[in-house]
Amino acid sequence: MKQDITISYDVFDRLEDLSPEDQKLLEAATKAAKDAYAPYSKFHVGAAVLTDNGNIIVGNNQENLAYPSGLCAERVAVFSTSALYPNQKIMAIAITAFSEQFVTDKPVSPCGACRQVLIEYEIRDNQPIRCILRGSTGQIFVFKSIHDLLPLQGNFLG
Repeated sequence: MKQDITISYDVFDRLEDLSPEDQKLLEAATKAAKDAYAPYSKFHVGAAVLTDNGNIIVGNNQENLAYPSGLCAERVAVFSTSALYPNQKIMAIAITAFSEQFVTDKPVSPCGACRQVLIEYEIRDNQPIRCILRGSTGQIFVFKSIHDLLPLQGNFLG
């Protein structure tokens, strides 16, 4: 028996095409990327989380010479949100990146570990987490749920 998995997402050509709330979130992620500690990869990632109370919490990648002791921007933002606001639900996350060595003109997607963390928060809170992805330039992808980035995981948890 063959089965197919289909996901959908919205594509925007310009930041100004997003809602004001999504623009603000992506701008916060962009600012966070500038402060990333990325001396080894030269790849700066920023993430910004929006809670149900309207708080925006940012994170950025933190590298360490003792790889893999560093942490991705998405997990920094999500774990900070959970620590600072344990009773607030995560409504959305914006992720962006730039490199000192090449142009990131395609949306940057979370790694597998970050997708796992995000899907567990989505399942825990019984609330979809919108995901806004962008490189340093180019199109912006908006997913309605982390489930679209990790479609089978929801079948095994919760």
